[in-house]
Amino acid sequence: MNFTEETLKERLAGQRIGELVRYFRELDSTNIMACRLARDGAPEGTVVVADAQGKGKGRLNRAWQSPAGRNLYVSIILRPPIDPPSAPQLTLVAGVAVAELLTACGLKHLTIKWPNDVLISGKKVCGILTEISSAARGVDFIVLGVGLNVNMNRGDFEPSLGDIATSLKIETGKTHDRIAVISGLLNFFETWYKVFLRAGFPGVRDTWLRHADILGRPIRVVFREDAQTGVVLGIDDDGAIVMQDADGTAQRVIAGDVYLLKE
Repeated sequence: MNFTEETLKERLAGQRIGELVRYFRELDSTNIMACRLARDGAPEGTVVVADAQGKGKGRLNRAWQSPAGRNLYVSIILRPPIDPPSAPQLTLVAGVAVAELLTACGLKHLTIKWPNDVLISGKKVCGILTEISSAARGVDFIVLGVGLNVNMNRGDFEPSLGDIATSLKIETGKTHDRIAVISGLLNFFETWYKVFLRAGFPGVRDTWLRHADILGRPIRVVFREDAQTGVVLGIDDDGAIVMQDADGTAQRVIAGDVYLLKE
């Protein structure tokens, strides 16, 4: 099915998340456009989709390779009735939605990497970027961006990414209909978003932990110039990792890159 605004609207008709779709052949960034639309009053559930991005970005302003005709570059406008400190939990909710989508697509050996990546056999297939605008009354809007490598071939990746990135096509050996993939993504996200609104992150936590597969495992956390190691005890109600360091002290990890260590 052709990847156009018309086919997107046809496939997403009736979904609360995706009821209003804005499609672009190319954008600097779907998150930038979604933030602009949100400031202009776009309602919750508005979805911005681009076939290509000129300045795709991930967490910590890292570049995200965004060629045309290959992948999904999607941003969702949300206006949840939550306090600003709870906003980053939606990154974890989106990670669960992506993991459930990939499982439904028949992918195996996938894990959620805290806080915002999804990996297949240790290689990155998806990145999530959440941006928030708050007001005196709380959250004004949240833009949730998802970049998912769908039909990239191994040779399509920049040389520096060849050993650390993958795609659905590489892992399954077949080309995927991007319209079907985005429809599934938004369906799974809507399901878990409703759980989050009803029960908060605790309603999502067990599923997140199952896909993350880090309970009881040793990790190394790198934040700027600092690094610390410990064993994962769990994840708290705020979405922070709780780990036990060498002294037996429990520490909360609220920022940084997390790497699994060999046991």
